[in-house]
Formats: sequence, C-alpha cells, structure tokens
Amino acid sequence: MKNINFVSAEEAVKVIKTGDRVHLSSVAVTPHKLIRAMVERGRRKEIHDVKVQHIHIEEKVDFADPEFEGIFISEQFFVGANLRKQTQAGFADYIPIFLSETQKLIREGYLKVNVALIMCSVPDKHGFVSLGTSVDATLAAIEDADVVIAAVNPNVPRAWGDAMIPMNMIDYFVEDDSPLYAHGMAELSELDIQIGKNVAQLIEDGACLQMGIGGIPNAVLAQLGNHKDLGVHTEMFADGILPLVEKGVVNGKRKQIDKGKMVASFLMGSQKLYDFIDDNPMVAMMDVKHTNSVDIIRKNDRVTAINSALAIDITGQVCADSIGTKHYSGVGGQIDFIRGAGYSKGGKPIIAMPSVTAKGISKISPTLIEGSGVVTTRSNMHWFVTEFGAVNLYGKTLQERAKLIISIAHPDHRECLDKAAFERFGSHYHFVRK
Repeated sequence: MKNINFVSAEEAVKVIKTGDRVHLSSVAVTPHKLIRAMVERGRRKEIHDVKVQHIHIEEKVDFADPEFEGIFISEQFFVGANLRKQTQAGFADYIPIFLSETQKLIREGYLKVNVALIMCSVPDKHGFVSLGTSVDATLAAIEDADVVIAAVNPNVPRAWGDAMIPMNMIDYFVEDDSPLYAHGMAELSELDIQIGKNVAQLIEDGACLQMGIGGIPNAVLAQLGNHKDLGVHTEMFADGILPLVEKGVVNGKRKQIDKGKMVASFLMGSQKLYDFIDDNPMVAMMDVKHTNSVDIIRKNDRVTAINSALAIDITGQVCADSIGTKHYSGVGGQIDFIRGAGYSKGGKPIIAMPSVTAKGISKISPTLIEGSGVVTTRSNMHWFVTEFGAVNLYGKTLQERAKLIISIAHPDHRECLDKAAFERFGSHYHFVRK
C-alpha cells in the first residue's frame, strides 16, 4: 500500500454535504468503516437529508434506524434482511427497478451520485485496484460521482473484468483490514434436494447457467456432477458452483460469448469463494449493464435461468418481492434473466420454489395476496417447479396453466385450488387436459 496518501475515515467523509446522494458498494464489500464514519456525522447533526443509495448490503447498518429520520434517506434497489424491518416500517425505502437498469438510473442522471463510498483491493504494480466481489452498479457510481472514497482492504480479492479500475478514479483512500462478510453453505434439506432434482432434470449438457444463492440453487448444482460443458453467465454465484469447476463440469466451452469464462456481477459466499476469484482469469466480474442485459444474455445458447419466488397464482403470476404490501426483497435480476433465457436458443426460464411455507400454507393460490407485486408476469412464464414436479406453462391457456400448476401443488391444497379454478373458469375447466 505504498505511494498512497491515506486519510482517516472521519476526514474522508467530511466531503459529504447536506442533500447529497451517497452510493455504497454492496454485498461482501459493503464499506462499513466509511458508513460508520458517515453515520457519526449524522449523529452529531452535521448533515441531514442525505440520500443513501445501494443494492444489497450485508451486516448491520444504522442509517435507516428511526433516530436518523430526516438525516439519512434510504434508497434501496433491493431490500436485504438487515433493512427489511426498517423498510416495512417506512424508515427505509425501496426503488422498484430491474437490476440491469440500476446503472442506467445513475449513468443517465435520474439519480445523481455526489459521493461514492466503496471498498477495493490493494493497488497492483500498474496502479489498478479491483472492486473484488461486487461491480454491479458501483462502477457506474464511481464514474458519475463528484467524489469517490475507497476503503483499501487487503482482504478484497483481485477480480478481473470490469472490476479493475485505475487508482486515479479515486479521490480519497482509507485503510481498512476488516474481513469480508462471509456466508457459508447451509446443509441442504430434503425439500431442497427434491426441488433440486426436479430442476436438474431440465438442464442439458452445454447449458449456460444463471442462479443465485440458497438451498435450492445449491441443491440443483449438487445434482449436476455428471453433466458436461456447463457455462456460467449470471448476476451472482456462490460456493455451490465450486465443486463443478473443480470437476471440469463448468468450463464454458460451449458459450457463444465470454467463452471459457464465468461471468457475474457480484458474489457472496465463503472465504474459499473469494480465494477462488482472486487473480483468476476464468472469472469476469462485470457491470450489470453486461451481466443482466437481455441482449447479452440471449447470445448464449441454452441459457437456463433458475429463480425463486414467494408466491404464484394459478395463472402463473409470480410474486418475488413482497408479501402483500410488505416489501421483502426486490425485483432484482429475475426478469432480466427470465426474458434473456426465453430469447436464448434452447433457453429455459425456470421459477422453482417449495409448494408450501414452513407453516404449511400453500404458496400457490387462486389469486395473489392483495398488494403483492407481480415480478414475473404470466406471459413471461415458462417452467415452474416444486418438490412435486416440473411443468411448462409456455403457450398454455389460462385453464391449462391452472391444471398444470395445481398438479404440482402440495396434495393437501390441490382440491381447494381445483375448486377455485372451477369457480373462476366455469364447467369447461373439468374438460381441460393437463
């Protein structure tokens, strides 16, 4: 870390002014040292009406707590678990937006960024730093911001692709040696495993995968050990992909673009995952303008996009961002990849989820709960998967869809759902084949 003029975090954040918009880098590289220094300025009432913009950040942050009402205004592109309670109470807010367009809001001036607070790697001998595990919309914020403040952290991996930026794009440097947020793999449940098996049966050799983090994606990946020549073009990946890379199953040989490379925009996982991407030319960490562009996604053949949901109705409307009027997560990249996979030659857009909640309530319903947000519309739907099977809704009528969706609902709820479908569609419904 030679040849850098470091300042303290407290000194650096003095550039933040009342009324500014501050962008935070996200997920594992959330710049907590800089955030804490900013919050302290707010606590001392030195600033107010500061808009705090970010995608998905990890660990506890204070700026959306009730005591900072009027001092900080949260502008989330995605609601994470750490701010879910504050968002549902109205102390934090959410901007509905496709992940692909988060960078557009910044680059085209809809949301002017005054200060970018980021975390980056130690500079290399050529004067470049890496944004490491998250490029997402942060690169756009760095390009647009009046001032860029970087927490330089030796724990940030030196990722390639758009993650590499020259030091001269940064105005202030702050030393930080805090460990990156790590998220280990949880043990797979029997439910996850069964859904994973049903999804895995749809994945062909040579497919290009998009999937996220959690039990279902990891369960799917665990079933792919005998597949061949899989590729990865996704908004994120986690530890579940690593065994397939080690076995040579994931090699990207059949990709039409970014051949041989695993393309993502952000990552979250264990230290093993972060070590894997460090100085690894096989991994390209890219701007969401590239990873989540429908026009880019569709260029690869057999794009298989696996996304989850909170609920679905019997016509195929998918809610993935809220529970009724209570926002739970966000639109994210689901539609970017559902559409991209739908346009891909041989592509398969898939929505996979358990048929019931942990309390046994059906996640498949005659209509979505009032206030629920429709993320994937019925016209976007192709494959729907639960632990009871997989059905393809593409090109099916409303009544055909209802039959198919109900056929993989939990058996305890099928009769009730079937009755609701009959009441909705009339007597002809009984003559519709699955």
